[in-house]
Amino acid sequence: MEMRDVPAPEIKNPDDVLIRMKIVGVCGSDVHYYTQGKIGSQVVEYPFTVGHEGAGTVEKIGPAVKNVKPGDRIAVEPAMPCWKCDQCKADRPHTCRKLRFLGCPKQADGCLSEYIVMPEECCLKIKDSMSFEEAAISEPLAIGVYAVKQSIPMKGAKIAILGAGPIGLSVLLPAKAQGAEKIYVTDKIDLRLKLAEKMGADLTGNPDKEDIVQKFTGGEPLLFDAVFECCGQQDALDQAVGLVKPGGKIMLIGIPPSMKHWSLNVDLSRRKEICIQNVRRQNHCVRPALDMIDKNLFDAGSMVTHRFKFKDTKKAFDLVADYKDGVVKAMIEI
Repeated sequence: MEMRDVPAPEIKNPDDVLIRMKIVGVCGSDVHYYTQGKIGSQVVEYPFTVGHEGAGTVEKIGPAVKNVKPGDRIAVEPAMPCWKCDQCKADRPHTCRKLRFLGCPKQADGCLSEYIVMPEECCLKIKDSMSFEEAAISEPLAIGVYAVKQSIPMKGAKIAILGAGPIGLSVLLPAKAQGAEKIYVTDKIDLRLKLAEKMGADLTGNPDKEDIVQKFTGGEPLLFDAVFECCGQQDALDQAVGLVKPGGKIMLIGIPPSMKHWSLNVDLSRRKEICIQNVRRQNHCVRPALDMIDKNLFDAGSMVTHRFKFKDTKKAFDLVADYKDGVVKAMIEI
């Protein structure tokens, strides 16, 4: 990783907005690109700029821009769909056939830069009362909001969240806010479990130290209405199959670092008639996530555990890659 001086991006289209970035969050997918150079079929060709969790201020606007003006504080929606393909017309812009996504190889350079240019529709105004960190957190939080939306009604639900990183906690917060009765959470880092407890988890467990299925089912013998796999680990999926009740739902959200295939216990999954659903990023959920933060439904900013200056970006990535110091979310101040 290195820092480069490059020409400043320029407005080319009438609806373009030049953004002065203020803060960028380090995501697990960014770290996959950093440590492995790829995520599945998405392979980096160097040099490449990562980053898709960001917020900043509007510097300049194209002639057709109407909803933001220079000086406005904004959160950046990283997805740029075509709005013309079958997926977009089916209200699935997150699986757009021609999707461009910040920091995704062969799609768009990321926002880990002083300036970027984005379409007006990707610039979501925020109030002065919202910090840039909270605005940037809205991107991973939106994944949790979408995952909860796609799962089951939360009112009175009993759920388990496997993995208490940013995505797992981004599931916990809206699930709790929407009335989940019991939330059990796992992680291999005890400091993350303590944060999950502060955010409202009823019971936590470390799979490196205890039998998660045995511990959790001891308190919930009828098992869980839904289980959210948020760490991309085969062991976690195995636990999910053991934890979910008959007719329950498993939500696959975590990105496996190198696996090409999931493995499934056929006997249990068949007999329980388990429904398994993948979650692909977020769909129309960044603005709802911002609204939840704005309404103080929860403290999303508490996910930020570490902060770095732009010149120390490599230190931030190394920290997150090595899971050091109980890191949950590292933020880079541009």
